[in-house]
Amino acid sequence: MAFWDFLRRPVSNAHFTPNISFIGGEEIVGLLGDETPTTMWESQPHLRTVVSFLARNIAQLGLHAFERDGDDRVRDRTSAVATALGRPNDLQTAYELIYALVGDLSLYDRAYWLIEDDGEKFGLRRLPPTWVSPQWSNAFTIEKYVVATRGGNTVDVSPDAILSFTGYNPGSLRCGSPTIEALKGTLNEQIEAAKYRSQVWKNGGRASAVLQRPVGAPEWSGEASERFRADWHDSYTGNGPKAGGTPLLEDGMTLNRIDFSAQEQQFVEAAKLSFSTVASAFHVNPTMVGILDNANYSNVREFRSMLYGDTLGPLIAQIEDRINTFLLPKLGMDPATHYVEFNIAEKLQGSFEEQAAVMSTLVGRPIMTGDEGRAKFNLSSLGGDMASVVVPLNVLIGGQASPTDTGSQNVTGTSSAETPQLKAGGRANETFEERHREVLSAFFKRQQKVVQTALGVKAAGDWWDSARWDRELSDDLLKLNLNTSTEAATSALLSAGFTREDYDKGRTEKFLRANADRVAGLMNAATKDQLDVALNSDDPSAGINGVFDDAAGFRAEQAATTTVTFASAFGLSESGSQVSPGRATKTWRTTSRNPRKSHSAMNGKTVPIGSKFPNGADWPADSQNLDVDEVAGCKCAVEISY
Repeated sequence: MAFWDFLRRPVSNAHFTPNISFIGGEEIVGLLGDETPTTMWESQPHLRTVVSFLARNIAQLGLHAFERDGDDRVRDRTSAVATALGRPNDLQTAYELIYALVGDLSLYDRAYWLIEDDGEKFGLRRLPPTWVSPQWSNAFTIEKYVVATRGGNTVDVSPDAILSFTGYNPGSLRCGSPTIEALKGTLNEQIEAAKYRSQVWKNGGRASAVLQRPVGAPEWSGEASERFRADWHDSYTGNGPKAGGTPLLEDGMTLNRIDFSAQEQQFVEAAKLSFSTVASAFHVNPTMVGILDNANYSNVREFRSMLYGDTLGPLIAQIEDRINTFLLPKLGMDPATHYVEFNIAEKLQGSFEEQAAVMSTLVGRPIMTGDEGRAKFNLSSLGGDMASVVVPLNVLIGGQASPTDTGSQNVTGTSSAETPQLKAGGRANETFEERHREVLSAFFKRQQKVVQTALGVKAAGDWWDSARWDRELSDDLLKLNLNTSTEAATSALLSAGFTREDYDKGRTEKFLRANADRVAGLMNAATKDQLDVALNSDDPSAGINGVFDDAAGFRAEQAATTTVTFASAFGLSESGSQVSPGRATKTWRTTSRNPRKSHSAMNGKTVPIGSKFPNGADWPADSQNLDVDEVAGCKCAVEISY
């Protein structure tokens, strides 16, 4: 007999037939002794939490049908599959059908839908896996499904009327291998732990402490002993007047606790381990189901983004492929032109704030009218200008890519055709800040290598070349500030109708060089002071590494923020001085969510272009006229009226 003929020969189904339960009955044999997937679902909170987490999050997505139209796709709401998924049957909603499907796959690694056809429309109905026994005619072909009914009777159902979902089993083509099989040990441990805790509560002594009298204490009479016992019970137990207070004991007596805490018996640790193991077996990050030991805002947000990709994505793909490949043909539809998919995009599109920022950037302008915004708050329409989309000057063609950008070309006034006064302002964006941080970080790393080498070969006092470091850092700062200030100035001038040639960066180099020299000296002096302290510590090598790690990280990041603010504000102020020296004004603007109180006091203050603000500064982050605490990390901006 040929190999394939051998596989295709008729087979006995006895050892392939799963345990059949009857409607309203119980499974006969389970996975864990007397425990079955049904009883495990009912009694094991960890298993139930994880499985319901999977089922709920997939069921809420919505399963949409589509029709291909060339390279485009059209939402299908009227086809057989669309109507069947929209209202599966007279007892279930689409959510309930998908919830049950995911639950069955999670608990049994197989699931079944009965396809109903009344001649007018199709319906879908869940069949619990324990009701269904597939009968095989050979290794690859199902002859029929035997479905249990009331009273122990069975009904034969054609394979054309059943949509089966089957998982993976390394030893069989016919049925999956439930995940809870691999969790036998963990689940059994929790079952026994629960039994033990119940036994402790039922049978254990309830005394939480004992009073002990020393051996040499005077002997008590029965009356004295009873009087002390009654006084203690009435005063320090239940709602006694001294409950929770400090007792005064007699004759050298001591009070000793004798019970064991949950921590000592490791109940909590065992429960967490069980929960984590169950979650891992179903490929769910434990943080998503409530184990928050290592959770923080950032990683929880990332786990949420991963949920519909790494966690639920494979299960979603399994369901979609099964429906598209096998259900659609059973409903008389062509999978080449029709398909279904879960509406994952809605869950991945982020919060309203994230959607608004991204969409505004994509289209390059605001996307809602004033009336549409009012409708979000259930306010009535005002019409007129509120019915139009406002396009700020900073997002006209040739301006910024998005009205949410914070670049120096932000313009808050009107066009030059409407008024002779134009406003431009802001602060160079994060790209400039990142470039500043990279250059400063590279400088500190370069400095670290040289200093550590010098410390290894030179005598004390010869390892720090102040002139070199001041010169190199000043050169770096000059290039950064010259480029940033020039870009801020010219971008603002272009937005206001001027040209790049109207700004002469050569006039700024002398000032920026002097500023770079002064700032470089201060930064290097701070580094030298920290290194001196590290050299006198118990572990000089670790101390030196710590100084430069901090310099290349936090200090470089904070310095980048400050220098970008300084260069942006200087460039904008200089542009006003160059193109409109007699008429230009400058206005202080706070941009961060939590500005310093002193900076909030400056917000909106306007002075002539050549004058100082009330705090004595020429612009934000003016280190020449402000204290270090007023400058460090400043993200304020300046607005220029030309």
